[in-house]
Amino acid sequence: MGNILSGETEFFKGIGQIQYEGPQSNNPLAFRWYDENLVVAGKTLKEHFRFACAYWHSFCGTGADPFGGPSHFFPWDKKSDPVERAKDKMDAAFEFITKMNLPYYCFHDVDLVDYGNDVLENERRLQAIVDYAKQKQADSGVKLLWGTSNLFSNPRYMNGASTNPDFHVLTHAGAQVKAALDATIALDGENYVFWGGREGYMTLLNTDMKREQEHFARFLHTAKDYARKNGFKGNFFIEPKPCEPTKHQYDYDAATVIGFLRQYDLLDDFKLNLEVNHATLAGHTFQHEMQVAADAGLLGSMDANRGDYQNGWDTDQFPNNVGELTECMLVFLEAGGLKGGGVNFDAKIRRNSTDKEDLFYAHVGGMDTFARALIIADNVLQKSDYKKFRQDRYASFDAGKGKAFEEGKLTLEDLRAFAIENGEPATRSGKQEYLENLLNRYL
Repeated sequence: MGNILSGETEFFKGIGQIQYEGPQSNNPLAFRWYDENLVVAGKTLKEHFRFACAYWHSFCGTGADPFGGPSHFFPWDKKSDPVERAKDKMDAAFEFITKMNLPYYCFHDVDLVDYGNDVLENERRLQAIVDYAKQKQADSGVKLLWGTSNLFSNPRYMNGASTNPDFHVLTHAGAQVKAALDATIALDGENYVFWGGREGYMTLLNTDMKREQEHFARFLHTAKDYARKNGFKGNFFIEPKPCEPTKHQYDYDAATVIGFLRQYDLLDDFKLNLEVNHATLAGHTFQHEMQVAADAGLLGSMDANRGDYQNGWDTDQFPNNVGELTECMLVFLEAGGLKGGGVNFDAKIRRNSTDKEDLFYAHVGGMDTFARALIIADNVLQKSDYKKFRQDRYASFDAGKGKAFEEGKLTLEDLRAFAIENGEPATRSGKQEYLENLLNRYL
């Protein structure tokens, strides 16, 4: 375990560093499954997950929703000067992160320090808090998993940022991304994320969709070229999200983003940062989105949360469903894990979770759920016939004409001749119920 890093004020008094105590523990402020040094499938749990705290939800989220104002009032949000207030927030953040023993954190630019509408003043504020963060990282050993820029909250971005029909708006997006990239590079950030929160359209009646997507691609190339020129060696991630808040998002789901990256020659530099609740909103399971990305070699990073099946919006709850997450961890392990990223808790405590302990309970539960799901998934892969069943199901393509087809050696006439010669194929069960029961035996 590392050292707790507090500022002049201890914001989470009475809570020490969270320790692993094992499955028999009844301590709600201890890990029952997440033993960071436990080796599973050749890596420690810490190496597998590279857990990160989301700065925005944990230290900026107020509990407000469309039907009510803030319900969370923070002791680090008192000072009038934006930079001094940001330093208090960072003191609280690093105290929490080190008490949780999280190795990473993630941020939007406006999470670190409040922005106004003056580009130069925003850059001054961000530079001041980056200098402070640099010392915090050095003192604690905590690292930056990725940075990003908020190009959706300011009213100027109501019609998009890089896809905005007004070039003047696009330039403000460029200025913001430049500053966020500079901050990420200065803090040795390992990745950089683009989430196009309003990169889409509300109606085609006023939209040139082809031109907007071309602008989106040009903007990504321009940002990527700037970062590479200035020494950034990490990955760029695109985070897919459907519908909310824009009716038709250009980054709708994993398959859509992969097609976009391929069309606009961005595959060499970009991978995907997938979010569970975004998969739900797209009508997919998260394991589906993971498999799509993994099959393309682009499973970069993960925003961990869950949605509410009775609500149709992005509720960003902490993950707690071991069964669903085990199916995801099967994909995770068979894909060889994430490519450059980690597991960022893009999740928020509930509006009525108002005690300081609640943020700890949420992260402890999320980390334990991931750990338990990975251990179960590894047992399924190592001890059951799960892999053999899937291999056997496709065995007809492993030899003979099936193999020749995969190798591109058969014509359409050859397929017809085989069908005639061999008659009607036998009925073969997919045994879904058997496999679901198999998974449950290990839960």
